[in-house]
Amino acid sequence: MIYQFLATGFEDIEALAPLDIVRRAGLDMATVSITGDKVVYSAHGVGVVADMLLDEIDAAAADMLVLPGGLPGSTNLDGCEPLRRIILAHHAAGKPLAAICAAPMVYGHLGILEGVRATCYPGVEEHLRGAVCTDEIVCRDGNIITGRGPGAAMAFGYAIAGYFLGEEAVAPLREGMMYNRLFAGETER
Repeated sequence: MIYQFLATGFEDIEALAPLDIVRRAGLDMATVSITGDKVVYSAHGVGVVADMLLDEIDAAAADMLVLPGGLPGSTNLDGCEPLRRIILAHHAAGKPLAAICAAPMVYGHLGILEGVRATCYPGVEEHLRGAVCTDEIVCRDGNIITGRGPGAAMAFGYAIAGYFLGEEAVAPLREGMMYNRLFAGETER
């Protein structure tokens, strides 16, 4: 199971686009509220019903942990001590992590990004302690995937699916969702 953690103020597209893509790819991803309430409000006031609450997950069985960005969502994730403990245990077990936009700050503050190539929303780099910051849309270094911001949400989702299934398996999904066509410069006529 892939767990995606939602905190009040998460960036809508950074949570929902990767969730959609990963589920379309046939992978199990559950949204997890860290708020104590299943309804979590995004940075734009959209209420999303999470699949489960933080205390309901089986953290030891998690295949990957995913953090959507947004503010104050990222700082709310960063301030959640139970989540921080889960992330540290997951990382210590050598399991994969993903975060987009401002959310890589959580991994940076935990020291997980030391010597790791990572990307984030411009201006958040100072929080990525020890990271080798890039301006890539999506950056994968070993078992850590980071994304730049809202515009990278789909590429971030494909990178997560590709981590588990391989790029060849994700290619038809990209094509079916018209992602390749749109980024090849074709426009509607």
